[in-house]
Amino acid sequence: MRFAALFLTGTVAFVPPFVQAQQATNRWETVANVGITLTRGNSDNFLATAGIDTKRKWSTDEVLLGVNGGYGENTKHEPRTNDTTTKTDQYIKGYGQWNHFFSERNYAGVRVDALYDEIADIDYRVTLGPLVGHYFIKNPKTFLSAEAGPSVVFENTGAADSTIYFAARVGEKFEHKFNERTKIWESADWVPQVDNINNWVLNVELGVSSALTKALALQLKALDTYDREPVPGRRENDFKLIAGLAYKF
Repeated sequence: MRFAALFLTGTVAFVPPFVQAQQATNRWETVANVGITLTRGNSDNFLATAGIDTKRKWSTDEVLLGVNGGYGENTKHEPRTNDTTTKTDQYIKGYGQWNHFFSERNYAGVRVDALYDEIADIDYRVTLGPLVGHYFIKNPKTFLSAEAGPSVVFENTGAADSTIYFAARVGEKFEHKFNERTKIWESADWVPQVDNINNWVLNVELGVSSALTKALALQLKALDTYDREPVPGRRENDFKLIAGLAYKF
């Protein structure tokens, strides 16, 4: 929670003062989500995820912020020995992005991503860099955008000392609203190290949301992270399928 609070405070602080001084074209749009999986029996399983995403637009600028995390554990009941509890998930990640629009479809900005993942043995990974982007489709129901730029990565894992390296970042986002109640979305970010092309990370998200009321919706998300050079002893691919509730305010 301290990590989340510090991250949100820091990302808000980096928004340029001239953006904050502009008159906003609408209010903050915020969505909080939560998902819980619980089983009891020969083994007890618990997995909880939670997150919050918010954005706001000005006349020529927009800010996007978000934090999400999860915790899971499994307890295996042994009839002749003590129960064995294993932590299966513990992570928190956040992002902040500011975009300045030069035209209706073209923009430039700055983005920062931060990650802590105990199971993947990542103490921290922070990616910061400028970007340029373009909307190929932009209308009230559908948008498709792509952006790219250089980045600097600050990383510390359990298997190595802190490192800093330069990387590129290529990302894209897609969203389509079928109607006022149902929408789908997809995003992908690829971050390869400049002087070691074999070291790269790909994050992909697929999701669908169906509204129950004006504020409450059901969500199903698939999250996949592929780390080409993971920490020794860890696998390259992490996949999560999360079902839960989202509240818009």
